[in-house]
Amino acid sequence: MNTSPKVPIPTLERLATYLRYLLDLEASFVDTISSTEVEKQTGINAAQFRKDLSYFGEFGKPGVGYNVIDLQSRIAKILRVDHDQPVLVFGAGNLGSALVGYPGLAEQHFKVVGVFDQNPRKIGQKLFQIEITDIARMKEVNSVLQARIGIIAVPAHAAQLVADSAALAGVNALLNFAPIILKVSDRVVVRNVSFIQELAVMSYQLALDPVK
Repeated sequence: MNTSPKVPIPTLERLATYLRYLLDLEASFVDTISSTEVEKQTGINAAQFRKDLSYFGEFGKPGVGYNVIDLQSRIAKILRVDHDQPVLVFGAGNLGSALVGYPGLAEQHFKVVGVFDQNPRKIGQKLFQIEITDIARMKEVNSVLQARIGIIAVPAHAAQLVADSAALAGVNALLNFAPIILKVSDRVVVRNVSFIQELAVMSYQLALDPVK
């Protein structure tokens, strides 16, 4: 990873939240904000906000606050999203198609440059102007595309093989939507996204405070 191991993952997650908030503020022509305002809008404690920023140097001015554009630019640079990051999508089914067509990826400088599938009926077809490629050609194709980030949107039974192939193709950061724990080397970063897990947590929380 490029990020220092001393920076906790929750801090990086909150930085992404701050970035989204700052982009909204910039679009609304807001010039400056305070840590108190960040707390009101994001729900993240003002002291935590200041601590998160402190990992990366000095930010803001006492009595003035934080310049929105400057803070947004600096956080984007920290997270390496101040420039386009090429992304591969593995799986051209319903989820994969939705991800390829999601405009928020490009807005945050994540550019889908390749889509892979093993279904012969899909290979060669266009998905939002991107040709679906045989997943068996992943290494060959990515030798040109040079993408290091991949999104796994295949069924659980196929996810591990895809992860293995992606690593061999030079992809060392995977966002995994498949309901399976992937086994990867220390050189590969995996972030798991589980809709079922999130729904189960919400179901439990509702049971603690049922609507009357």
